[in-house]
Amino acid sequence: MKIDDIAKLANVSKSAVSLALNGKPGVSPETRDKILRIAQDTGYVQRSQVHAQQVYRTNRFLRLVALTNSGIVLDEFEKQPFFTELIRHIEDQCSGNGYSLLFSSIQADQLAEEVQRLSTDAEASGLILLGTNLAREQVALVSEQIEHLVVLDTCHPAVAADFVVMNNEMGGCQAARHLLELGHRRIGYVQSKSRMHNFDARRRGFDAALEEFGLALAPEHIFTIAPTVVSSQKEFVQGWASLREGLPTALFCECDYMAISVIKSAHELGIRVPDELSVIGFDDIAEAEVITPELTTIHVEKETIAALAVERLLRLTEQEGPSPRLKTLVDTSLVVRKSTKALQ
Repeated sequence: MKIDDIAKLANVSKSAVSLALNGKPGVSPETRDKILRIAQDTGYVQRSQVHAQQVYRTNRFLRLVALTNSGIVLDEFEKQPFFTELIRHIEDQCSGNGYSLLFSSIQADQLAEEVQRLSTDAEASGLILLGTNLAREQVALVSEQIEHLVVLDTCHPAVAADFVVMNNEMGGCQAARHLLELGHRRIGYVQSKSRMHNFDARRRGFDAALEEFGLALAPEHIFTIAPTVVSSQKEFVQGWASLREGLPTALFCECDYMAISVIKSAHELGIRVPDELSVIGFDDIAEAEVITPELTTIHVEKETIAALAVERLLRLTEQEGPSPRLKTLVDTSLVVRKSTKALQ
């Protein structure tokens, strides 16, 4: 009996089998139990398996759940750089506190059913919910049934739950001010086709900074593209080509993926970044330093967000009695690289 055989019997990938047999996070409890049961029934034995089962029975766990939807948080969202980095930091924080992290995702249309199941979860001490773009009603549903809960990447002030979220409005303002301080006045805005609370807050901060200078976005200087594509996008190319005069000298993009896509689109159009067009992104993902030119962007304190979330969740699980709910806002910062330049 080999790992390939177990994967076929369990109808999962080989990597899922490896994670389960080695006691690592990344598979659901149901899948892990199924894999271990098949391995036991078929007589599969490996040295690490015994250790993994022992660890799995005795270790302490926190659970991270992401709610997938049809917008930004897709089925394979954990492959997107921002979420990849955030999840890694959460794992590191859990490990540093003597906990393992159980990670899973659920579909938005299965929320009620899955939350009911999670409310009876005896394995994990608490739950971190990656709540990107969740509605108030959705977060309320979870908070009513999960006692120890911290929600990331969205915040609803009227919901009695703990939240940790980046200061999106500040970031949008920082991006606009940077371009304005470089002398740019015809500044364009590249927005996502898929709308989310974070993007809307970034737009509010951006508009507020322009207003301080007596400026406002020109409708023709607003471009709409896909948020998870890093290649040249025809929507941007066509939109830019349709402008006859008064071209923007700088662009703010709602996330780094979009900024990278814009830089590649600009290259296709024969536009030199930053000599002819300054571009700034948001998130400061690792790829921001790989693209040419290196991307000026808004840095999100992903490690700080992870640390605050885990620290707060552990405190909730360890204390007795009710606790005041906290809404934690983590400020952003400007990272200046080579994709922006003073207007000549």
